[in-house]
Amino acid sequence: MTRNPMREARSWPPAPTAVADFHRRMPAYDPSLLFDAPDLAADLGIGRLLIKTETRRMGLPSFKILGASWATYQAICAHMGREPGPWENINDLAAEFAHLKPFELATATDGNHGRAVAFMARLLGFQAEIFVPTGMAQARIEAMESEGATVTVVDGDYDDAVARSSQEANERCLVVSDTSWPGYEATPAHVIDGYSTIFAEVDHAIDATGLSHPDVVVVPMGVGAFMAAAVTHYRDDHRGPTVIAGVEPLDANCVQTSALAGAPTQVPGPHESIMVGLNCGMPSPIAWPRLAAGVDWFVSVDDDAARQAMRDLADAAVVAGETGAASLAGLRALLSDTSAIDDLPDKGNATALIIVTEGATDPCAYRRIVGRGMDSVGRVVTAMR
Repeated sequence: MTRNPMREARSWPPAPTAVADFHRRMPAYDPSLLFDAPDLAADLGIGRLLIKTETRRMGLPSFKILGASWATYQAICAHMGREPGPWENINDLAAEFAHLKPFELATATDGNHGRAVAFMARLLGFQAEIFVPTGMAQARIEAMESEGATVTVVDGDYDDAVARSSQEANERCLVVSDTSWPGYEATPAHVIDGYSTIFAEVDHAIDATGLSHPDVVVVPMGVGAFMAAAVTHYRDDHRGPTVIAGVEPLDANCVQTSALAGAPTQVPGPHESIMVGLNCGMPSPIAWPRLAAGVDWFVSVDDDAARQAMRDLADAAVVAGETGAASLAGLRALLSDTSAIDDLPDKGNATALIIVTEGATDPCAYRRIVGRGMDSVGRVVTAMR
């Protein structure tokens, strides 16, 4: 665990208000649930634990559709050189974009982002080409294929898959990546903006119930796009102090390594953590300035900590995949560090917020780790007479 040596007191402009309006017109949009977990809070020694569960977002088991949908929309508008005509729902939008066909969306993924891009392609009547690293679980590949995507396994890690996907860009194919590279910044920036809906929903739920806003927020990091959205939201000039911690696997802690080095730094693969959505070797350049200046603590956790967090969340009636559970593992590690506790002078009354970014995207692995199937979590089983 590392206190960020690059931390600065600064803020960033908020995401456009049009983002939330766009998401409200998406199919099956509804704010994801915000759980109060008193037993886990007591176990952690804090006053309250709030869990934002991004496990059933628009019919998908992760938060990624929020960034992928907004970024796809913005990329297509830029490609056309104009906004579409008035539209009320996804069918209207598909009709507005129909003249582009045949058309394709491409990306690289560790699983969830690729499925979200494939989902958007299917809704719009486009094709999808998804590149994944070696070792991707078959369940995640099949989930992308179920959206109509063509999935190509790249001989290498996530960063190799990103490099391969970038070659697909042409007049009939848009690359919708959540990481950036020189000359490719606009779409990843829109991905970051798309995630702002999550934190707006958190604020609305907290205000509606009269709860305290979080004193500490813990977010899983991969390339850093989601964390960049968290920093943008919680480093607003009108907010009180909020401790922000980012969580990574021990063997793919590229953001922590970069902060210690003072500049974006590659962590070579192979990255083999079960927290596959975080197996990234290089921070996104577009996200890096916000990560470097806005995060307070960088926490690296091992797979055993993620497994235990999955079990703890299941006991709290929350189904969390390996990547999704990382936030709880990171919070537990943070609260066990005496120097970090100094940032929470009233720990016993503190409110913590963790984001569970995915459900059980590999059901077989979930059952093996948790000891029961995801469908049984949250149910009370009684004996039949």
